[in-house]
Amino acid sequence: MKNCLGIVNLSEIDNNFGVLCQSRPTSMLPFAGRYRVIDFILSNMVNSGITGIGIFTGNKVRSVMDHLGSGSSWDLDRKINGLFLFTPTYDYTATYKRVGDLDLFYQNNSFIKYAKQEHLFLSKTYMLANIDLNEAYEEFVESGADICMIYKPVEDINQAYIGCDMIHLDQKGHFESVGTNLGKNKKFNLSLEMYFIKKEIYFDILFDAIEKGSANFLKQALFNNLHKYSVSTYQFDGHVSCINNIKNYADANFAILDSEVSNDLFFKHGQIFTKVKDEPSTYYKSHAKVKNSFIANGCQIDGYVENSIIFRGVKIEKGAIVKNSIIMQKADIQKNAHLNHVILDKRAKIGAGVTLIGEPNNPYMAGKKASIDKEVL
Repeated sequence: MKNCLGIVNLSEIDNNFGVLCQSRPTSMLPFAGRYRVIDFILSNMVNSGITGIGIFTGNKVRSVMDHLGSGSSWDLDRKINGLFLFTPTYDYTATYKRVGDLDLFYQNNSFIKYAKQEHLFLSKTYMLANIDLNEAYEEFVESGADICMIYKPVEDINQAYIGCDMIHLDQKGHFESVGTNLGKNKKFNLSLEMYFIKKEIYFDILFDAIEKGSANFLKQALFNNLHKYSVSTYQFDGHVSCINNIKNYADANFAILDSEVSNDLFFKHGQIFTKVKDEPSTYYKSHAKVKNSFIANGCQIDGYVENSIIFRGVKIEKGAIVKNSIIMQKADIQKNAHLNHVILDKRAKIGAGVTLIGEPNNPYMAGKKASIDKEVL
């Protein structure tokens, strides 16, 4: 896939995550003990042979730059191609400010224009999957289509995909249209918001939208012009986790406790890479008891943990009980605290004897560096 340039668009809605996304975008949400959401699409691209990747960030830039750095964790610190970050700019001479991400793509169109690759792979980050993009790319090239959209047939009994894009095919399996899932259909074709597109078609769509003022977002401009071009589709049949609200985020984390899901998501078409942090093995003390949980390295466990995801460097003291919870990096849970259906952000501290209980569909959340003790409660 050396003839394909990767483009990751971080303009995703992050107001469904409460305190977890106050200072970070959806793409930077911690996941599965040691990863970030963005790690999956970056690893998919790298494992498939894409060596040039542009990240078009939103306004919450600091955590993106801190995690990605030079791109070395994904072998993207290269002299030729590699990782490029494009942050929003503010024009003080402009009489108005356009909403959406379209201006950011237009302002940086030279990056794509002068790239040697003839095709683009556009993607968001919130659809987590381990996918072999080579097969999809080969079908796209062989079809001669202008655009290829990747989808997965799903059965949405619990309405986990409300608001996501759905792809409609005709009786022959050819692309017909794309719309929004309102929950009426239990079975439908879920768009993974991953698209292959010819570079010249991309520029036609971008410039047309800017000149006519017909769209604020790149996806909106793309959808407005689908009728003008030849569109093919590629069906993906592996595991997909949709991270578009707090319940889906929690469910996606707990899903990795199933070994089949974990193997599919992390290893099926190549390893998922992330920023490396060197820490010692987790220390299980004399009173530690762990059942059906994922425990990252660097932790100190002396309490009871069940059906939970525990990130790096977490401390759980004697007598503490943690069930059905997600505890992020460096959190400190002191003696005899009781947590059930709780999500703690990084470096949160729960005092001795504190009880926090949420609900499966509405977990209790505490933000970064939150400190909760009996006096506060």
